[in-house]
Order: sequence, then structure tokens, then C-alpha cells
Amino acid sequence: MKLVIGNKNYSSWSLRPWLAMKIAGLPFDEVNHDLYAAGARDQRLRFGPTGKVPVLIDGDVTIWETPAIAEYLAEAAPSLWPADRAARAVARAVCAEMHAGFTALRTQCPMDVHLRTLASVDAALGADLERVAALWADCRARFGAGGDFLFGRFSHADAFFAPVATRIRSYGLPVSQAAQAYAETLLALPAFLEWEAAAGQEARQV
Repeated sequence: MKLVIGNKNYSSWSLRPWLAMKIAGLPFDEVNHDLYAAGARDQRLRFGPTGKVPVLIDGDVTIWETPAIAEYLAEAAPSLWPADRAARAVARAVCAEMHAGFTALRTQCPMDVHLRTLASVDAALGADLERVAALWADCRARFGAGGDFLFGRFSHADAFFAPVATRIRSYGLPVSQAAQAYAETLLALPAFLEWEAAAGQEARQV
């Protein structure tokens, strides 16, 4: 398989399937794409119909949109979803919420892995942070026994929220102690540390 990804410092959606594939042990070739290069969108259209990343290519099969990539990967690595039916349904729901929601968090605090600053938190951002903390706490309480992740062992749900963990650190965002601890668990993953190190080698965009 080939995974087309954007700049590691900034491309939150690229991090999600990359992290899942690394932790699940799925072999793949990484195709790095500079989102900020001249003619970048035209180059992206060579890989997928939307001109966005990530894109997963498996032989003559091309999958765009991260939720679809997640489902495709889970067919090869079922551990990427919880084994329990109810937990699996909730994991899919929280991934869908992450995919479609948290607009203030996305727009006010775009992923920037190596940034260290303090963000001003308005009502909209504060509401998003409260929802993140509540969602994480609920998943951990109901399904997290036996591991350090939202559903115990690592799953797509953790991969989908890994970019949020980077935002909490990058912008010094105020979250509960439990949410902070979970974010630090994601940021300490060896696979994430590999991503972080590579991001540090990229040219920064101002």
C-alpha cells in the first residue's frame, strides 16, 4: 500500500491513518507531498479526485476521505476497531464526530506540531474543549479498562484524536487533568515521536 500524506507538521488528517498503520504494523510506502509548493493541488489531483490528502493507494484501489481509509485498514487489521460490538459502534461515532465537528478548535488552533504558544480561549473554543474532555472521559470510563487508550487498546479513535493532543500541547489549551494525561499518552507513542521528529525536519510555513 501507499499512503499519500501532507506536511507532517501541519497535516492533521494525514497523521490519522499514518499513525494507525504504524501501530497496527501494516506495511506501506509513504508518499510525502508538500501542501505549500507551487502547483500543489494539481499534483494532488494525480493521486485522488478531491485534490486533498491523505490518499491510500492499494494496487488499483484508491481510497480518499479518512473515514473510508480507516474502514479499509480495519479490514486488514481488525484490531483498529474495538472487538466488542457496542464499543465498536461508539468508536465509529466518536471518529465521525471528530471528522465533522470541533470547528472552533480546528480553525483557531490548526495543527502545528512544533509550535509552543498560548491561545486565547473564547466561548466557541471553550465549548469544543469541554466536549473533547467529556468525550474522552466517557469513552475511558465505559470502554477503557485494560489499557491507556479510549477503548483500552489503541484504535482508530485514538488516531483520530491524536491531532487534538498536539493542539493541546502546542497552544497550551486548558483541559481537565484526565484529558491532559490522555493527550500525553498519545504524544508519547513511539510512532508519534517518529512523526514528530520528521516534522521537525520540514521547512516551517509562516
